[in-house]
Amino acid sequence: MTLTVSQPQWSVTEEIPELVFCNLSHLGLLSVTGEQGRSFIHGQVTTDISSLSADQWMWGAHCDPKGKMLASFRAFSINDALMLMMPKDTLAADLPQLAKYAVFSKADLVDASDSWIILGVAGQDANTWVETQFGEVLEPVTAISNGVIVKDGERYIIVLAAETSDAIIDKLEQPIYASSVWQSIEIKAGYPNIAAVHQGQFVPQMCNLQAVNGISFNKGCYMGQETVARMKYRGGNKRALYILTGTSKNPISLESQLELALEAGFKKTGTIIEYAQSGEQLVLTAVLPNDTTDAAVLRFADDETSSLSIQPLPYALDDE
Repeated sequence: MTLTVSQPQWSVTEEIPELVFCNLSHLGLLSVTGEQGRSFIHGQVTTDISSLSADQWMWGAHCDPKGKMLASFRAFSINDALMLMMPKDTLAADLPQLAKYAVFSKADLVDASDSWIILGVAGQDANTWVETQFGEVLEPVTAISNGVIVKDGERYIIVLAAETSDAIIDKLEQPIYASSVWQSIEIKAGYPNIAAVHQGQFVPQMCNLQAVNGISFNKGCYMGQETVARMKYRGGNKRALYILTGTSKNPISLESQLELALEAGFKKTGTIIEYAQSGEQLVLTAVLPNDTTDAAVLRFADDETSSLSIQPLPYALDDE
């Protein structure tokens, strides 16, 4: 079963409809099983996998030995499998990195993306729809007969086994929006969705991972821990994730260059992490110098008519 997008257009300036369904085809699932699967992943990532219960999910990151992120992800369980949800291109690039070390453990790592359908549900009526279909959902992760429901505030990510998803998909009476709609929602949440092109560029704190509880400073050793801990206890982080909104007459990409307005002109700055664009309207997250003020004005280097402004983060942020 595949989700057919019937409403691909979306204006990032619009309010979320009362009920919106999104095809999260941009996300993949890395399945971790085996006798030592969880302990192996625990020793590789920033979050405390050993404390992850069946009804919880966590943000986390996998870093290289220098503490630079190779992937950011949500971790949760489906039955006996630990799942790491991340962009598909990131998964394809990160799986071989994890597999190099998994050969020394009784752990099986598999790209399970094709076995699951991932549906996003948002809007003020999302809770009513979910509870009508699946019953009361109170915990961050709720097991259902053919998958799980990941509750993220007032939003839901429903992970359904592909071969049994027809019964639910056929009940969707609303249009199914493209993944860019969900990305616009997560951008406004200030989430650190790292693409493959960003591998090896940022220490987790540069993408605000600590602000979404994606770093445990009390767990044991993991890949890159020394750098991550030093940045917390000794400082030195000079970058952070920002939310920007604005306009551009050109289609943008993750490689588009940002410029900061100064008195003497414009200066190249920052890196785009994720974006959603509809026509000339767009929202994006970008890693910028953390002394960038809320009043800063930015644009794209290839579009002098473009304009971007910084929006408030929905969480507290500090140098830790």
